[in-house]
Amino acid sequence: MADLAAAFRHEHIGANTPIFISRIRGTTHLAGLAGVALDELAGGAFTGVTSVLTLMEIAVKPLQMRRPDVAEEYEVLLANYPNLVIAALDRSAARRAAELRAGYRLRPADALQVAACLEQGATAFLSNDRELRRITDLQVWMLEDFV
Repeated sequence: MADLAAAFRHEHIGANTPIFISRIRGTTHLAGLAGVALDELAGGAFTGVTSVLTLMEIAVKPLQMRRPDVAEEYEVLLANYPNLVIAALDRSAARRAAELRAGYRLRPADALQVAACLEQGATAFLSNDRELRRITDLQVWMLEDFV
């Protein structure tokens, strides 16, 4: 866990959707590490950044299960999470996402997520998606790196 604490020396850290899903649902082996990261965020160790895509992605499973109340609960939780910025996707983020897709061959959602975080000043990005490691515009970590 000391390595994880050292990672939080960045002031603004982007967070990919699986970090939130791991913590909220607690269903993966990485839920504990996601919890540590999100506890550090809530405590003010850094400012977290994610995009509105996260709001969409965390709602999918509850909506598939016909549980709109749970989808709403997840959205409210994230919207009120301490020290977390939920960035809108605007024209500037879309252009940056296009540049990321062109340069790193990213999937559209990944490019938009990273672009929104970069637009908000993130210098690091926490994810579970190994394909994002090829990005050099910011430091990319996998939760697994800290196991």
